[in-house]
Amino acid sequence: MEWNNKFNYPKSSRSIINGSRHYALDDSHLPSVTTILKATQSEEDRAGIAAWKERVGHKEAERIKNEASNRGSSMHLYIEQFLLGKFNLDLLEENNKSKKMATEIIDNGLKNKLSEIWGAEAIVYYPGKYAGTADCIGIYEEKETILDFKQSNKPKKEKYIEDYFLQIGAYSLAHNIVYNSKITQGVILLCTVDGLFQDFKIEGNELIDFQNKFLDRVEQFYNQLRKKV
Repeated sequence: MEWNNKFNYPKSSRSIINGSRHYALDDSHLPSVTTILKATQSEEDRAGIAAWKERVGHKEAERIKNEASNRGSSMHLYIEQFLLGKFNLDLLEENNKSKKMATEIIDNGLKNKLSEIWGAEAIVYYPGKYAGTADCIGIYEEKETILDFKQSNKPKKEKYIEDYFLQIGAYSLAHNIVYNSKITQGVILLCTVDGLFQDFKIEGNELIDFQNKFLDRVEQFYNQLRKKV
């Protein structure tokens, strides 16, 4: 596994505009990929989230959400340190779940599979439309690939993670548009709090389908904004 800084990824400041994350790029404030996905959720998805909050209680739902967010941020940091050659497995604390989850993803999903790294926590953008931060970009199993690292309280089924695939579609499309790359594969590497590793892949026409689906969500997002004006 080696670094190849073949692309110059932009620096950007992030800001909250009307309660949503945006990236400052080229004198523009572009909505994040996650902002667009959240704003264009289906009524069915919104209802499902609302029902869950009612079931567990709003205070408990907020606690679970914050705990997962903090755990995910820590896990991402450890994986980034590994990609940068700074992650010391010998310093793994016995009770550190985030590090253990990161180690599962590293051992089962990255070692001997990721041969070349172009960027880690790299900002990618589609000019005038959206921006986001890709967890890892490079050559994975001999293919130009966008990788996304996820954590979860329980195992995931493919039919319930469409937003993950839409994120991959968004990042890969933006990268191909700006850098004329040929990313044809997206890989999601996931670990549960209990240490179960899962991986999901989309490639070829399936990836293109999710790129187009995300563009539909982008159009929906901007149509919603125009209606508010």
